[in-house]
Amino acid sequence: MSAQNSAGIQTLLDAERDASKIVQKAREYRTKRVREARDEAKKEIEAYRAKKEEEYKKFESEHTQGNKAAEEEANKEADAQIAKIREAGKKNQDEVINHLLEAVFNPRPEPIAA
Repeated sequence: MSAQNSAGIQTLLDAERDASKIVQKAREYRTKRVREARDEAKKEIEAYRAKKEEEYKKFESEHTQGNKAAEEEANKEADAQIAKIREAGKKNQDEVINHLLEAVFNPRPEPIAA
């Protein structure tokens, strides 16, 4: 009976060892699969990020050109207004100088109402 018990125990130990190996292989496979899934996810994220970055740059370049055109138009209008103001200043310069000189040399004191 002792030989049968010994053989039975040995069979159980062998089965336990085999089961332990199977569990270990399953854990290794799971760990490997998790790493692969993480790497795949990183690649997908990087591809998505690159795609969105490209879309953003395209959008930015399209809208920046519109802003530059508007800025140039505003600068042209401002330059035109400045030219008009300078022309008006040159046109009336003598008259303004005469008024200033008259005010300085011929003061007319007036009481200030309080």
